[in-house]
Amino acid sequence: MTEADAPDARTASAAASAAASADPRAELQRYRQSIDNIDAALIHLLAERFKATQAVGRLKAASGMAPSDPERERKQIARLRALAEESHLDPEFAEKWFTFVVAEVIHHHERLANGEDAPA
Repeated sequence: MTEADAPDARTASAAASAAASADPRAELQRYRQSIDNIDAALIHLLAERFKATQAVGRLKAASGMAPSDPERERKQIARLRALAEESHLDPEFAEKWFTFVVAEVIHHHERLANGEDAPA
């Protein structure tokens, strides 16, 4: 946000505060609806991400490549930590999330390398 945007943000924040004090349950419901929408988008994005990583896993298995790529993972962690900082998100949280997702991806790749089907 630039300084030019700040008055609009303050106005919106003041309006949200006024609305919350007028009807906090309605305001809470609006926040929760927004959170639900974001959660749905995240699930759809994760599904797309796993479709792409499944393709990578099949390619690696067919080509005899290792299921994991520690150098790529290291670079991705650094990149995602920087993105998190820019977005005012805790970089430790971003790294934990990425590490969790990558562990599942590697598990899928190992299954593919062993000739097993990876979960969808």
